[in-house]
Amino acid sequence: MKFSVIIPMYNESSIIDDTLRTLTGYLEQFCQANGHRYLLIFSDDGSADDCSQRVADALPSLGLENGEVKVVKADRNYGKGHAVSLGMAAAEGDIALYTDCDLAYGNEVIGTAVQKMIDDPSDILIGSRNMAGDGYEGYTFMRKLASKTYIKVLAFIAGFKLSDSQCGFKVFRREVGQALFAANGTNGWAFDIEIILRADHAGYTIHEMPVKIINHRESKINLIKDSTRMVRDVLQIKKRLKKEFKNK
Repeated sequence: MKFSVIIPMYNESSIIDDTLRTLTGYLEQFCQANGHRYLLIFSDDGSADDCSQRVADALPSLGLENGEVKVVKADRNYGKGHAVSLGMAAAEGDIALYTDCDLAYGNEVIGTAVQKMIDDPSDILIGSRNMAGDGYEGYTFMRKLASKTYIKVLAFIAGFKLSDSQCGFKVFRREVGQALFAANGTNGWAFDIEIILRADHAGYTIHEMPVKIINHRESKINLIKDSTRMVRDVLQIKKRLKKEFKNK
């Protein structure tokens, strides 16, 4: 079985070397033990630094035996939604998943998710910090409160009941992911909402799995500015999709 791992990145030169070696090391070990193959895709959202080149320069020294690494790059900075869409279009195999460049949820969550998709097949598997008792371990009280409130508000506005729409770890049957992201019209942070709404409308099966924040770093999201923009984007997504679905 082959699966793809998509890493959206933007100006990640400070961490990309560690991410590349840590992740390929885990994927090599996991695939060797389970007879799988992998494609690791770094999707560069028009970075101004040399993170893409650092990946390319490091590849010859990795000695990969169970998979390969590919870099795709946008012509400019569009947003995380565009980066994931670009990576998803390049995905191969049976399963395609994405996780953040800082590996916030660790490496082992990838193997766990792949095995879950094999043992209990669904179209989409979504990581949830709210399903795990220690999902927010290490968060400050205010950051945890803000995150949980933010998710509840977005879920209410969007009209669905998933416990953590904004978790940066999501897994798809590859053809399902490619169909959803090919239709995605949201380049910014709210893209997860559009993908979930499209999946729900299409009748795809969605399961959740508990995940835990393992690697912490300062969030790139401005709580006030980006939250306001997110709410606005979700309202626009609902309006746009309502019109699109009505015309089908």
